[in-house]
Amino acid sequence: MNSSRPNQPAASPAPPFSARLSAYFSSLLREREEQVFLILSLLIGALAGLAVVAFIVLTERLGMRLYPVGSPAWRRVAIPIVGSLIMGYLLYRFFPDARGSGVPQTKAALFAREGNISLRTVLGKFVCTSATLASGIPLGREGPSVQVGAGIASVLGRHLGLRPEKVKALIPVGAAAAIAAAFNTPMAAVLFALEEVVGDLHAPVLGSVVLASATSWAVLRLLLGNNPLFNAPSYTLVHPVEFLIYAVLGILGGFLSVAFTKMLLNFRHRFLLLPRNTRWWHPVVGGVTVGLMGWFVPQALGVGYAYVGQALHNNMALRLMVLLIVLKLFAITISYASGNAGGIFGPSLFLGSMLGGAVGTVAHHFLPAYTAEPGAYALVGMGALFAGIVRAPMTSVLMIFEMTRDYTVIVPLMIANLASLFISRRFQPEPIYEALAQQDGIHLPSASAREEMRGRLVRDAMRTSGELLSAGVTVREALEITQRSLLHSWPLEDEGNIVGVVTHAELRKLRDGGHGEAQLLALVKTLDFPHVHADHPLHLALERMSHEHLDVIPVVNRADIHKLEGVVTLRDVLESYGVDSLGSA
Repeated sequence: MNSSRPNQPAASPAPPFSARLSAYFSSLLREREEQVFLILSLLIGALAGLAVVAFIVLTERLGMRLYPVGSPAWRRVAIPIVGSLIMGYLLYRFFPDARGSGVPQTKAALFAREGNISLRTVLGKFVCTSATLASGIPLGREGPSVQVGAGIASVLGRHLGLRPEKVKALIPVGAAAAIAAAFNTPMAAVLFALEEVVGDLHAPVLGSVVLASATSWAVLRLLLGNNPLFNAPSYTLVHPVEFLIYAVLGILGGFLSVAFTKMLLNFRHRFLLLPRNTRWWHPVVGGVTVGLMGWFVPQALGVGYAYVGQALHNNMALRLMVLLIVLKLFAITISYASGNAGGIFGPSLFLGSMLGGAVGTVAHHFLPAYTAEPGAYALVGMGALFAGIVRAPMTSVLMIFEMTRDYTVIVPLMIANLASLFISRRFQPEPIYEALAQQDGIHLPSASAREEMRGRLVRDAMRTSGELLSAGVTVREALEITQRSLLHSWPLEDEGNIVGVVTHAELRKLRDGGHGEAQLLALVKTLDFPHVHADHPLHLALERMSHEHLDVIPVVNRADIHKLEGVVTLRDVLESYGVDSLGSA
C-alpha cells in the first residue's frame, strides 16, 4: 500500500547572481561609504586624467590635420566657419548643455541639480570642444575639462547608487582632477575646486579633492611627461621701482578684465534674446569673426599658447602684442557669446601675457637699468587677468608659481593680482561665472545666501498653485479675467514657462494709454522678472514684493528661472510670522 506524503511548498528559486551582487554592493555602500568614497576619488582622478590627456592629444592632432604647415590662407577663413557651423548644429540638436565654458554648468550641477551631469553632456562636451578648438576658435580647453571631470564623477556616483549628498560632494573632486591635468598644477587645482567651485576653503571633501588631483596629475605625467604648460625663464627683481610698474600692470589688467566681462555678457545677452530655434547658427557668427581676423593676422586663431611662450621669452614685438589684445578681445568674447564650446581660462592667460608683455616692453624701453625683461611682466600679467576675470586670486598666484616653479614672481604677482581684483570688483561687482549662470536662468547661491538659508525659508510659506495669467491674452482680456481676484498682481505664463509678473495698476495704465488690445507677451522686455527660490530666506520674498509693489511673487527653479515651483503671497508671508494680514485679533 502506497503511503501518501503531504504536499510541501516548492522551494523558491535563488535570486540571480547579479541581484545578489547588487544587494551585497548596496550593503557595502551603507556600511563602508567613506572608504568607498575615497576609492572612488582615486578612480575619478585616473579617469579625469585620461580624459584630459585625450583632450590634449585629440585637439593637437586634429588641429595639425586641419592646419598643416604651409597650408593656404583660405583655410584660415573656411575652417573656423565650417567648424563652428557644424558644432553649432550638434550643440543645438544633441548636446544643449555642452555650450560655453563648463564651469557655470558644473556649479549649477552642484547647487541646483543635485549633482546631476548626464553622460551625454560629458561626451558632447568632449567631442564638440575638441573639434571647436581644433578648428581655430580662440577658446580654452581647461573650463570644458572641469565639466568633463565633474561629469565623470557624477555619472560614477549615480550609477553606483551613492546618496545625492555624496554625488554632489564628488563634483569638486572631479573638477579638481580635471584642472590638475589640464594645467599640470595639482596644488592650484585643489585651491580652485574649493575657492571657485565649492566656495568654501574648509569644505569637508578636501581629502578627496587632494587625492583625485594628485592621481590625475600622476596620470598626466605618466602619459605625457612632466612638462609645464609654459616654459618660462627665471626672473629677478632688478629694482624696487618695479613694484610700482607691477601695480600699474594690475590696474590695467583690472580694466581689461572689466572690458572682457562686460563685452562677453553684453554680446551673449543679445544672442539669448534671439528666438531659441535660431541657436544652431549662432556659433557661426564667432566662426566668421575669427576667420576674417585669421585671414589678415594668423596669430588670432586658436587659444595661442605658442605665442604666450614667445611673449615669456621676449620674442614678440610691441605692435603685435597690442594688436592681438584688441583682436583677441573681440574674437574671444564673440566666439563664447555666440555659443561655441570652450572656456575662458586659456584666453584670460593669453590676454594677460600680451598686456604684460606690452607694459614690460614700454617700461624696459624707458627704464632699461631698473626693470626686468618684458617676459617677467608677461608672466605677471597672466595672473592679473586670471584674477580679474575668474575672480580666483589665490588660485592665480599658486597656478603661476606651479607653472613656472619660480618663487621670485610671487610678490609682484600678488601686487598685480590685488590691483586687478580691486578694479574688476569695483566696476563689475558680479563675477563672470555667476553672471553667465544667471543669463541661463540659473541662480547660484552666494556664500552669504548660503548662511541665510539656515533660517526661515520660502518653501515654508509657499503654495504650489496660484492664479496665473496667460501671456497670450490682451490687456483688456486680462482686466476682465482678474476683476474678481483678491490679488493685485499675477505671474505671466507662456507655454508652461513663467516669463514675468504684471500688476493691476500696470494693466489699467496700459488700457488707458491705448494698448488695450496688445498681448501681454509683447510687453515683456527683459529676460528677468521679480522672483524668489524655494531655498531663499523668507524675508527676501517680503523685501522683493515691497520693492516691486507686488502682493504675490513666483517661486522658480534655480536650474530654470522660467520653471514655476509655486507662489508666495503677502498674506502667506505674514501668516508664516504669525501676523494676520486681515488685521483680526
